[in-house]
Amino acid sequence: MISEEPQMKWRTFNGDRISMPIKKRVEEIIVREQNQGYKLKVCIGSDSQVKGKWIEYATVIVFLRENKGGFMLISNDSQQCTISLKERMITEVAKSVEIAYHLCDLLDNYNVDLEVHADINTNPNFKSNKALKEAMGYILGMGFVFKAKPNAFASSSCADKMV
Repeated sequence: MISEEPQMKWRTFNGDRISMPIKKRVEEIIVREQNQGYKLKVCIGSDSQVKGKWIEYATVIVFLRENKGGFMLISNDSQQCTISLKERMITEVAKSVEIAYHLCDLLDNYNVDLEVHADINTNPNFKSNKALKEAMGYILGMGFVFKAKPNAFASSSCADKMV
């Protein structure tokens, strides 16, 4: 079962720590942005890198202002283990889905569109493609909009730079 508040430490792009529950902070952001007249979309994605015996993960919540740029919140964590590439890709998706699930009611209440991005290539010539069917089934099965490379910028560009 997915926990009420995911145990992740969040920060802004400039490094400011977010000490309140992430759902509360996201709500404050939505209210602020909508009061300023912005229509928002939220994209959630994760990426990882193997560094020796450690796997480092980054998960991002990207807020897009329609035609006006955007910004993101970031969470980093790591685990010491050796897993296959496919399992690592599914773990990335699970981290994104956990946050999306935690925020989806809030986003629905404020009429904010949500996408879950997977850092998985749709081209079968790439190794990450091995996890495409499972990742797509997982995300779509949870009722979320699914995006993969090259359209998965939250994971393949934003989270990628934060790992």
